[in-house]
Amino acid sequence: MADVNRCWVLVRRPQGRDFADALELTEGSIPALADGEVLVRNALLSLDAGTRMWMNPREDSYSPPTPLGSPVIGMVLGTVVASRHPDFREGDLARAYGQWSDYSVCQPDVAYAQRLSWRMDDLRQYLAVFGPNGWTAYLGVLEYTQAKPGDTFVVSAASGVTGALAGQIAKLHGCRVVGITGSRAKCSWVVDELGFDAAIDYSTQDVPEALAAACPDGIDVYFDNVGGEILDACMGNMALFGRIGICGLIVNYENDELVPGPYKFDQMLMKRLTMVGFFSPDFYHRGPDVDRRMRPWYDAGQLKMAFDVTEGLEHTLDAYAKLFTSAKVGKSLVQLQELHP
Repeated sequence: MADVNRCWVLVRRPQGRDFADALELTEGSIPALADGEVLVRNALLSLDAGTRMWMNPREDSYSPPTPLGSPVIGMVLGTVVASRHPDFREGDLARAYGQWSDYSVCQPDVAYAQRLSWRMDDLRQYLAVFGPNGWTAYLGVLEYTQAKPGDTFVVSAASGVTGALAGQIAKLHGCRVVGITGSRAKCSWVVDELGFDAAIDYSTQDVPEALAAACPDGIDVYFDNVGGEILDACMGNMALFGRIGICGLIVNYENDELVPGPYKFDQMLMKRLTMVGFFSPDFYHRGPDVDRRMRPWYDAGQLKMAFDVTEGLEHTLDAYAKLFTSAKVGKSLVQLQELHP
C-alpha cells in the first residue's frame, strides 16, 4: 500500500464548468479506519453528471451540498485493502460511494457499499449495465414510465450511459425508439450500433421539427436526462396520455439559481400527461434483482456499452468536463490502476 493518498477536494463553489478553480488535488496520509469502515484502493472512478449538483450551495437538492474543504464524493470500484466491517474482507471487490482519491474510506452502514463477484467478463460493467445507471434505465423504462410494446419512446442524452441503456431496453421491450444526442457521429452510433430506430442531432437540427417528423403520432414516453429546451421540445410533441420520466436535468446542474421552465407546462393539461421523477439511490436495494433480469440480454449481446476511459487521477477534471460538453460517448470512467483479484 502506498504511503500517500491523493484526493480531489472542493475548495470553492464552481461557476459553470470552471472546475479547475473549484477543485484541488491534495496529498495526505491514508486515513486510519474506525469501526464499521472499509478502505478501498480505487481502480475506477465513475463520473456522473449528477455529482455537479452536490458542488452547488443549494439546499433544496435531493442530497445536501458538499461542504467546502471536503473530498469530492462519487461511486468507485476497487479492492478492499483493510476492513473494520464484518461484511467486507481484504481482497474483496467493492463498489461504493467513496472519494475521488487513490484510496476511499467507505461506511457501508451509512452510505451505499457492496461486495461484488470477480467473475465478470468486463468489470467496468459494474459501473454501467450492472450498476446504478443500468438500474435507472431498466426501472425508468419499465416501471416509472411504464413503457409498452408499440410505444414511441424518446430519450435525451441518448449517447450517454443511462440514455443509451434506456433506449436499448425500450427497444428490447418492443418500443419504437428515437434518441436525441449532440453530433452526427453519436446519432450514427445509437442507430447503427445500439439499434435505435432514429436519432436527432440537437446541435444541427431544429429539435421540435425533427421530433414532429420522427414521431408523427406523438411521443408516448419521453425519458429525460437534460431538461431545458429539449424537455420543452418533447412536451410540445407528446401524444395524449403520454408519460415523462425525469432522471436527469443537466441544464440545471451548473446553476446556483433556479432555472425557469418548462415553458410548455400547459401541455401537461392539454395532453393529460403524467410526469415522474426518479433517482437511483431510491432503488439501490433492487440492484441484484434488476441485474438478474438484464443478464440474459447482456449475455446475448443485446445490451451494449462504450466506455470513455481517462487514465490517471490527476486528469479527472478533464474527464469530468466531457460530461457537460458532448465530448464523449457512453460511460465516463477514470482509471487509476488495473483491477484483478
